[in-house]
Amino acid sequence: MKSGPRLTAGVERAPQRAMLHAIGLGDDDLGKPLVGVANTWVEAQPCNFHLRDLAVKVKEGIRDAGGTPLEFNTVAVNDAIAMGHEGMKASLVSREIIADSIELAAMGYQFDALVAIGGCDKTQPACAMAMARLNIPSIYLYGGSTPPGRWNGRDVTIQDVFEAVGAVSKGAMTLQELSDLEHSACPTYGACGGMFTANTMSSALEALGLTVKNCAAPVAPGEARRRIAYETGAAVMRVLDSGTKPRDILTREAFENAVCVVAAMGGSTNAVLHLLAMAFEAGVDLTLEDIERVGSGVPELADMKPAGRYVMADIDRVGGLPTVMKLLLDAGLLHGECRTVTGERIAERLTEVRYAEGQDVVRLPTDPVRASGGFVIMKGNLAQEGAVLKIAGSTRRRHTGAAKVFDSEEGALRAVLAKKISSGDVVAVRYEGPKGGPGMREMLAVTAAIVGQGLKDSVALLTDGRFSGATHGLMLGHVSPEAAVGGNIALLRDGDTVTVDVDRRRVDVELSDDELARRRSEWVAPPPRYTRGVLAKYAKLVSSAAEGAVCRA
Repeated sequence: MKSGPRLTAGVERAPQRAMLHAIGLGDDDLGKPLVGVANTWVEAQPCNFHLRDLAVKVKEGIRDAGGTPLEFNTVAVNDAIAMGHEGMKASLVSREIIADSIELAAMGYQFDALVAIGGCDKTQPACAMAMARLNIPSIYLYGGSTPPGRWNGRDVTIQDVFEAVGAVSKGAMTLQELSDLEHSACPTYGACGGMFTANTMSSALEALGLTVKNCAAPVAPGEARRRIAYETGAAVMRVLDSGTKPRDILTREAFENAVCVVAAMGGSTNAVLHLLAMAFEAGVDLTLEDIERVGSGVPELADMKPAGRYVMADIDRVGGLPTVMKLLLDAGLLHGECRTVTGERIAERLTEVRYAEGQDVVRLPTDPVRASGGFVIMKGNLAQEGAVLKIAGSTRRRHTGAAKVFDSEEGALRAVLAKKISSGDVVAVRYEGPKGGPGMREMLAVTAAIVGQGLKDSVALLTDGRFSGATHGLMLGHVSPEAAVGGNIALLRDGDTVTVDVDRRRVDVELSDDELARRRSEWVAPPPRYTRGVLAKYAKLVSSAAEGAVCRA
């Protein structure tokens, strides 16, 4: 054979060819570039339920463009299903395992190029992390989100169901109403429809230039998403021909574009964690301070749930993510010179985009939803390395109250549902960080119950864990250093006075340095919650949330 695919070219590759003949591949197939199709399909959740069907279209596109596709699968953990119980510890850990498995499969089979298909919260950054590690010609495909459900004459999402649990505990909703909502909120497959983590990350990956144009917004069901899948398969062959690699695309300026777009969309705080991790894998120096610097100066243009009115299907209706990106580009907020995997620059990709008049889903920069949709990085004696607050979720700028401290999410949720949280309180949930959890659980069950009880505008919450993209209110996550490594959140006690000051970017407990030192001398680190298996290994390797909670060897 002539020189060709890395795995199958040459006399010495006869054994490899023999193995692949066994699965029906002929000499012609094995003489073409071998393209791995990394599929995060699982049957146990709606976000990735349909990805096998999309993979079929991707493979058609690859074959028609002259490649031989070889599909393989990874794990996937659904955050909404894992929420509020031990299973959420698996979620962030799965990001690393998905990235690891894609990296290992692509290395083991020596693929010439890669298409990675993601759908839910962690599969998407994991795909990008693997692409950056491998640095072979690659492209990403998002599976799309679900259309909104309808209940009582209004659009609803899974966010409404979580908040309804709090409303039932308050007596503001009946069990029958909850059941009706439960059966209406998720009408079909696809990721959660609001600007929660899945759609936040699909927006970020399109802004980075890792997808075909307008990949993020079209919903999962329908011909548009299948067409995008076919286009992605065909496009990866052009990426291969051009020799473009992920790290050619994943520059510092590209990450600034992603931060800008996430802020304009009012995206999830989880984007902070994932962008830091993706930048780490790409060898780009990106910090919390960089994310705030870029994001806090961007107007929020999309009126999206959880704090707004619309879902991703509405963004698609008014032109998709390119509409938002074009407005940002024209306002001088995007780096238009950044490359995309399909060859054109960002500015070139957006040349023909026109703003749809007569709609209020996406607003003009001169009349934004909010002056800033970015992330505020809070510091202080409770978060020396930082904490993250999404200012799109709250209009309050300052809160002082007595701490109510919980050493687990379960303890906090029990207190909320038992109506033991009062107006003015500062709820502190600790030992839920990357190491302490381990796994840095999301707190949507807790935060949604607080909102459902009508306490959103009178209670603050801080945690070394994470929040769902559906969380809104004065909620500070990613508090670092975390409690498990002796961060000052571990020293907090019931009744301590805590102040959250957004304008000063401070979160502090009113204790002297001497008192903090005294408490530290008495503090004893708790024993690991897991001593074997994947969670134990993760706890030993994972870094601070301020660094993206990446696993370091």
